[in-house]
Amino acid sequence: MKERTLIILKPCCIQRCLSGEVISRFEKKGMKIIGIKMAHLSKEQAEYHYNEHKGKSFFNFQVRHITSNPVILMVLEGDNVIKLARNLTGATNVDEALPGTIRGDFVLHTPINIVHSSDSIINANKEINHFFKEDEIFSYEKALDNWI
Repeated sequence: MKERTLIILKPCCIQRCLSGEVISRFEKKGMKIIGIKMAHLSKEQAEYHYNEHKGKSFFNFQVRHITSNPVILMVLEGDNVIKLARNLTGATNVDEALPGTIRGDFVLHTPINIVHSSDSIINANKEINHFFKEDEIFSYEKALDNWI
């Protein structure tokens, strides 16, 4: 079943020049980019995005961090894409992020984990609608789709 998910390459990913490597990992897995843009998130957008963590000790840090510099926002599409993208990103806690995952290979400190990946269909739809307008998401066929 085709699903969609939101990926955010956080400011530290861009600052460390890892964006191409991270995007490449999703593409090489067979996920299709159907929306991509760079944006400087407002405090309001960040607070909405992290709303479920409001009141937790790391909430203000996350808001400050994700609004400190531009991010890259992507909508990916594919079969079981939410679970597969989360497997590629790895555990949020750097101590549990396995080598070969994005966080396992590139993250030293848990609060600065370089990438966000939606955790459910409900959250993916909410997050995609929060950051993308309908005309910023594209539908297209890839010749490669039959080989994946």
